[in-house]
Amino acid sequence: MHERNETPLERADRNFGELLQELRVIQTGVQFLFAFLLTLAFTSRFPSLDAVQRTTYVTTLLLTVIAATLFTAPAAVHRMLFSLGAKPQIVRVSSRLAAYGMVALVLALSGSVLLVVDVTVGRAGGIAAGVGTFCVCTGLWGLLPWLLRRAVLRRVG
Repeated sequence: MHERNETPLERADRNFGELLQELRVIQTGVQFLFAFLLTLAFTSRFPSLDAVQRTTYVTTLLLTVIAATLFTAPAAVHRMLFSLGAKPQIVRVSSRLAAYGMVALVLALSGSVLLVVDVTVGRAGGIAAGVGTFCVCTGLWGLLPWLLRRAVLRRVG
């Protein structure tokens, strides 16, 4: 494997910087989704939602809050620990938080699509669209990176 000429601390700094860049991209999307969901409850059509749609809405709203919280937690972790020379631990914990945030986000996106398509087209279409969204996200965010990682490891090792 091609190694960079950097110390463990330099590697941790670089990895944390790259993680923060990734989180900046994701956080914007989560903020838009959260804003969209917050406004839905105040639309004229919201009172006509059935129990399943309301449950989907509340669950999706809460999953979006969890995703946003997990994606912003690395900043809090860094703020509390950066002066203690704990950058490798910060990177490790922050990476896990981001991964859990991706899980919450995939569920929130799937729930959002389920809700919107359910309201506009019907329950069967909503379920199909929600499941499709889940499959696409898990395929691109989980399966594809896993397959690429396997291919790289097989090639170098």
